[in-house]
Amino acid sequence: MKIYTRTGDKGETGLFGGQRVPKDALRVDAYGTLDELNSVLGLVLADHNDPEIELVLKPVQHRLFDIGAALATPQHSAVRPSLPQVLPADVEALEQHIDRIDSRLKPVHEFILPGGSRTGALLHFARAVCRRAERLTVRLSHEEKIGETIIPYLNRLSDLLFVLARYANQVAKVTEPPWNSTGSGTHA
Repeated sequence: MKIYTRTGDKGETGLFGGQRVPKDALRVDAYGTLDELNSVLGLVLADHNDPEIELVLKPVQHRLFDIGAALATPQHSAVRPSLPQVLPADVEALEQHIDRIDSRLKPVHEFILPGGSRTGALLHFARAVCRRAERLTVRLSHEEKIGETIIPYLNRLSDLLFVLARYANQVAKVTEPPWNSTGSGTHA
């Protein structure tokens, strides 16, 4: 199979099931952002030095592919029923990871800026991309059914990525930069 097909040269792409849509369609933007998120998670996994991060993120990468496939498949498509589904248990698994990791962290009493260690900063970046994917998926859900658990999954995933960023900074012994309204780096 060749890498290039030339079928997208006129600004269209194919969905699962064969339908052609413009590459700037909301559906394509939503699953494309999931692909971007998955790529950022790949950077995190290439950069990390903690088995906890790999334990948590490897399965997430697979679920993001499942969600992308669901978003790339119109509701009426004959292949839709055969796709892997995001289940309530998948959302619960993210919540369990959040609770377990958060229990090891100091409580947060102020907003923190994205940053800290390199892995922590990459996880904050992944969280921001996840939030964008969530917003696009919510917009898509106003136009058609996408499944009841995709949006909760993305919502919990962004929370998990925040907690993992804090965890990565703690492991690296890097202080999380606090936000203050003056921007001076000191508290008023």
